[in-house]
Amino acid sequence: MSFSIGIVGLPNVGKSTLFKALTKKQVDAANYPFCTIDPNVGVVAVPDDRLEQLAKVSNSAKIVPTTIEFIDIAGIVKGASQGEGLGNKFLANIREVDAIIQVVRQFSDSNVIHVAGKVDPATDQEVINMELMLADLSTVDKRHHTNGKDVRAGKKEAIEVQPVLDRLKAGLEAGQMAREIITDPEEKLLVKDLCLLTMKPMIYVLNVDEDKVYQETDFLTISAKIEAELAELPDEEAKAYLKELEMEASGLDRLIVKAYQTLDLITYFTAGEMESKAWTIKVGTKAPQAAGVIHTDFEAGFIRAEVVNWKDLVEAGGEAKAKEKGLIRLEGKEYVMQDGDVCHFRFSN
Repeated sequence: MSFSIGIVGLPNVGKSTLFKALTKKQVDAANYPFCTIDPNVGVVAVPDDRLEQLAKVSNSAKIVPTTIEFIDIAGIVKGASQGEGLGNKFLANIREVDAIIQVVRQFSDSNVIHVAGKVDPATDQEVINMELMLADLSTVDKRHHTNGKDVRAGKKEAIEVQPVLDRLKAGLEAGQMAREIITDPEEKLLVKDLCLLTMKPMIYVLNVDEDKVYQETDFLTISAKIEAELAELPDEEAKAYLKELEMEASGLDRLIVKAYQTLDLITYFTAGEMESKAWTIKVGTKAPQAAGVIHTDFEAGFIRAEVVNWKDLVEAGGEAKAKEKGLIRLEGKEYVMQDGDVCHFRFSN
């Protein structure tokens, strides 16, 4: 299971620079609005030091990390929902993402034009949130209209969803996010197919000057300029540069940790001579469903799982020694997976 995150923001706040740094994929980051015309998509490996250690004790031929997909769309401006600029046209490209990163600008650079004429992170955030809400309102209005016809025709499903649509419409018109309006899990399922942007988890990234990455804020502070420089360096040089900057982790690493926390994700591993591989699952996933992430046959024919904590496996010196020490246990269908589990699934064909 990989997951995807859309990147939104006003023009010239550093979205494309951040995207380029995150994916090491060249995109046009020129100094003018709307330089990102087509959505840019990049898939990157999720860094995880545990994988290398597992591969070493398992004598794995290769390492296969889990991935995260980033989607960068054109800058959104005030009035996008009424046709201003280009951003609203491309919001459809992030309807299916798991979460949204909203980049707001704090960095000072007189050579980079701010679309509003001044740098004000709070105002940037308000503008983007409003445009996302207006885009959602347009979606809800259309469904509300068509669903009303089905209600009058006496269709059961339409009657069930109508009160939820009523509340969404009223709440969005009042300036509320969809996730603030609809909180009941069952009601969320009723409108899941709408793929509302403001129903998705939001991660706020403050793009700051190089000397401001340590400031205390509710935002995740990142210097896109530093991240761009790190992305161009070989791994060892990048680590040395981070140490020189007195940074414990890159913005990419911190962003991924934040994304995992926001989306309630954990990682489990499979390890052997062929490969050591990371798999992403939701918190609370049971063993059969975790096996199903590898292959649906594994879930359908699940018998049991051999499970050991990654650290115990590494410290024991490999699978054989971990078995000798009794560290590997058998778990059944009700076992809830834990972050860092190393698993071997037994299943019937």
